[in-house]
Amino acid sequence: MWIAKREAQIVLDDFVTIDGRGLLFVGPVGVGKTHLAVAILRELVDRYQVTGLFYQFGALLRRIQDSYNPISQASEMTVLQPVFDADVLVLDELGASKPTDWVRDTMMQIINPRYNDKRMTIFTTNYSDKRSEKDTTELLEDRIGVALRSRLYEMCRTVEIIGEDYRKRSAAGAD
Repeated sequence: MWIAKREAQIVLDDFVTIDGRGLLFVGPVGVGKTHLAVAILRELVDRYQVTGLFYQFGALLRRIQDSYNPISQASEMTVLQPVFDADVLVLDELGASKPTDWVRDTMMQIINPRYNDKRMTIFTTNYSDKRSEKDTTELLEDRIGVALRSRLYEMCRTVEIIGEDYRKRSAAGAD
């Protein structure tokens, strides 16, 4: 976790000069990825008075899908414009949604403008870039596609967080 904290501090201290390069926190459930991403977002908003936005990726996809409903009050652009415009965006649980063509296309539609505009995005994901011999878990690239993973290499520093599930530890301590 100390590497993740160091990378977070670099983002906080060098925000003005890092040209939109964000972070991709990778690790198992419960190691503090979301907590750290939100802490960075809050500090950037407080320190630099930037606009910030947090979305759990699946919830954002559902809001976009809901905008297609004829009785919806929101259009797709109404949902997406704040995502495009935020100076700093946290997208939590990247890759958690089933990787259909629509999901992949929508992810690219969301992330590509931020990439082009060099707007900082902080991602969290439970999917790794590495597979161990006994592990059959899908890789992040399997979940989001090769093109989008390639974009993330350029727009984010990947930080792996290793540890135990904090919630599981806390529950065991409460017994």
